Amino acid sequence: MKTHDFYYELPPELIAQTPLEKRDASRLLTLDKDTGAWGHRRFHDLPSLLRAGDCLIMNDSRVLPARLLGSRVRADGTLGGACEVLLLIDRGDNVWECLVRPGKKLRTGAKVSFGEAGKLTAEVVGEVEGGNRLVRFSYAGIFLEVLERLGRMPLPPYIKAELQDRERYQTVYSRVSGSAAAPTAGLHFTKELLEEVQAMGVNIGYVTLHVGLGTFRPVKEEEITDHDMHSEYCVIPQETAELINRTRAAGGRVICVGTTSCRTVESWADEDGRMEAKAGWTNIFIYPGYRFKVMDALITNFHLPESTLIMLVSALAGRERVLAAYEEAVRERYRFFSFGDAMFITGGIDKNAEKTKNLEKSTVSGDGC
Repeated sequence: MKTHDFYYELPPELIAQTPLEKRDASRLLTLDKDTGAWGHRRFHDLPSLLRAGDCLIMNDSRVLPARLLGSRVRADGTLGGACEVLLLIDRGDNVWECLVRPGKKLRTGAKVSFGEAGKLTAEVVGEVEGGNRLVRFSYAGIFLEVLERLGRMPLPPYIKAELQDRERYQTVYSRVSGSAAAPTAGLHFTKELLEEVQAMGVNIGYVTLHVGLGTFRPVKEEEITDHDMHSEYCVIPQETAELINRTRAAGGRVICVGTTSCRTVESWADEDGRMEAKAGWTNIFIYPGYRFKVMDALITNFHLPESTLIMLVSALAGRERVLAAYEEAVRERYRFFSFGDAMFITGGIDKNAEKTKNLEKSTVSGDGC
């Protein structure tokens, strides 16, 4: 299967640059993975598509303000040119694997100062394959608190606008710091919406997958099977494993919120779909032909053309159906990518798809997005 098989045309103006004022006001395109039928809703309509006994599996990872702007330190201790360090992976002992700019100036031995003199400094102590640097940080106090003061949100490269409220690039249920990018399907949920679905008998379980910048890395190989998938650290707690097992045994649906939750549960499930508590690194690459062991349905955003994420979605619903739904989203002027609108992909969810499509046109045309 070719990478170009997952290409679609996207007008640049449909790439959402800022979040909506209300998280759950985003649009929701429903896609029946069995028939290809679609419908148009709002995200706050999600409870009408859920059933008592379903479970939502959510990624509770929290984005680090991992983008640090500083100055290079000369041999005489004075400050030189500007530089940027982006934290990727905590390697322990205050050493992080990082992306750095300018790369030619930040070789092993280079030193950097951030913010007020002496509050946070760093030294490049090594280089790894692919060009990333190993950087050792020195600071006073607690590192995460220092990052909160000095760091900036590492927004995806296609977002050019400044983020006014950094919490809008966090889910309302985020709690475990470690991601370099948000698990964006969860950005649509409000605390009130979560309470509503729980009140109707939908259970919620949490996993943790720390999203790396590899999620934005393009697939450069012509054959998708030649792509070297990036690795990310993930955790399935015991209570979540037990919830998934109970849900499946009772005939409920396991609905993953985001591709990161999907990759986590599918990485650690037994062949029969049974879950146990586990933690470790995963480089699972899901593309058409994959047999899902646990996930029945997926809540997700719209993904970049030719990306591993649109390949994952296509594994669930079929490439032709997914691309047809994306073409519909473009026609209807949906908002795309991290701050954009959402999809709900499952079977038999919207028998009145054409009716809801027409209703959406009559009530929310001129969305302003």
